[in-house]
Amino acid sequence: MRSFENVPVGEPCGSGADWPFLAARHLLREPAWDAISGILKDLGTRADVDRAWMFEYDDGLLRFHNTHEWCRDGVCSHVQDLQDAPVTMIGWLHRSLVKGEAVMIHDVERLPRLAGPLATEMLRQDDKSVLSVPVFGKGRLRACIGFDMTRTRRTWNASEAGSLAACAELIGLALYKQTAEGLPPPGAQARSVGAFPPLLYLRRAGEVRGVTPGEILGLRSARDYTQVWLIGGSVMLDARPLGLWTALLPAADFLRIHRTAIVNLKHVSKIGPAGAGNGKWTVQLRASEAVWSVSRSYRQALRERLGI
Repeated sequence: MRSFENVPVGEPCGSGADWPFLAARHLLREPAWDAISGILKDLGTRADVDRAWMFEYDDGLLRFHNTHEWCRDGVCSHVQDLQDAPVTMIGWLHRSLVKGEAVMIHDVERLPRLAGPLATEMLRQDDKSVLSVPVFGKGRLRACIGFDMTRTRRTWNASEAGSLAACAELIGLALYKQTAEGLPPPGAQARSVGAFPPLLYLRRAGEVRGVTPGEILGLRSARDYTQVWLIGGSVMLDARPLGLWTALLPAADFLRIHRTAIVNLKHVSKIGPAGAGNGKWTVQLRASEAVWSVSRSYRQALRERLGI
């Protein structure tokens, strides 16, 4: 058995045949970028792998960064290790991805010498076997999704590669496809990768997802956790308390308005009395119908920051 195989992408069948259905269900229910976390979790669990992940290229295909990751319990996360990394690190893999091929690595330790930098990184992450498939958008390589095995080696098969590739095609269509007029189709999120913005990582139950500060509308305390409200309408539960987020968020854009809430000032659309003459103030954020209470002690700071 060869230690690796490059295979043309085919139709899903046999093992993993239902993976595209799982991916499509998430993409129909959620904004595409939000849906990827659920897709990786469902596919990783169904495929019985140890990690499921996605990385995205810059526009020049010169650098890449991990954006999403799901890990089985007890498996270490490495999503933050590869940020703005040079494509030369994965050059051996990249040559197959750009041709639209899935790469099934059955035994990382037996990769050829030309794959040395890639093998070194995979071994550092305790990878024993890896399956990678390309994500295309508008006719060009945009990203890659894949599976890692860290507990045991695994011999992948063409059926699994085809099913994962079908999921990658759905993700590519949802993230990058545009209409003839150059606009994103209804419900899709147009992506322009370009230079990588700094990411903040949301963490919960083995899932890691990178978001830019500008994508965050606001944050609310949920006891030992934090609800993170995002553009697009989704709300994610992060495993860290609100107090820790004050040190992570850029102070120029975010302000605490209540002991249980922080808002992105760039997304404030309305501020004023709550009504009924009770003296309470509220804030409303763009793209959200939720009303956020403003504590009296934070009111003056909010007015000053907004210039009102």
